Amino acid sequence: MSTPNEEQIEYWDATRGALWVAEQETLDRLIGPAGQLALAQASVRAGERVLDVGCGCGTTSLELGRRVGPGGRVLGIDVSRPMLARASERAREAGLAQVEFRRADAQTAELEPDFDVLFSRMGVMFFADPPAAFANLHRAMRPGARLAFVCWRALADNPWMYLPLQAISSIVPPLPPPDPHAPGPLALADAARTQQILESSGWRDVRCEAESVELEIPSERGVEQAVEFMMNLGPTGRALESASETERARAAEAMADALRPFQSSSGLHMQGGVWIVSALA
Repeated sequence: MSTPNEEQIEYWDATRGALWVAEQETLDRLIGPAGQLALAQASVRAGERVLDVGCGCGTTSLELGRRVGPGGRVLGIDVSRPMLARASERAREAGLAQVEFRRADAQTAELEPDFDVLFSRMGVMFFADPPAAFANLHRAMRPGARLAFVCWRALADNPWMYLPLQAISSIVPPLPPPDPHAPGPLALADAARTQQILESSGWRDVRCEAESVELEIPSERGVEQAVEFMMNLGPTGRALESASETERARAAEAMADALRPFQSSSGLHMQGGVWIVSALA
């Protein structure tokens, strides 16, 4: 698959795909509340046809499939073969014949223009050219179709991201300041820019609503489990990719100290800031 998103495809297909499959249940617990807000915004009805972008291991696609019922259709697209294999397996296990999956880059994929809803849970922030991607997705919608997705707000609104990064900042060499518009978790954190991108891509009545959600970080075995999870995934995981074993050990201790205040008898809970974005085709 040769596309403008080659680097992201390599990352999700080869570098991180298998890890995300292994952590599927944990990740669903983490971002599930944010996904539920987007599902409520989408208001999917029986018989509708839904395109789920960046569907990953298929959790939202399966839920959308239950909502559209046997008379509807859900197509989940992603670039990660390991995650799509798991998603297809789960759809078969659930007996949801109305849900199918396809390996495709949303920015360039040729999609049939008959969808009623474009949905995404944290899957639309990784485009090399967001206007081109959202224009391509717009072409796959029927007139009046609805868009609903959830994405992260700024780093400052997400202590579950920035506190671990702060904790390791004196241990590993600091990463160069990221391009705020580069593909990545925070690429759509600027609501004004997101609105402009969507409007320039043919979408109308664009709304970006700020929401806060309580995120459950895995910690059944204590705060060390949460540290292990964050060291493998997300911004902290990327910051530690080239760290030595000694640096990783020190980072783990520092992160544990930073996260321990959020640990309670019911688990480790932190706040996450998200945008619920909606529009019409």
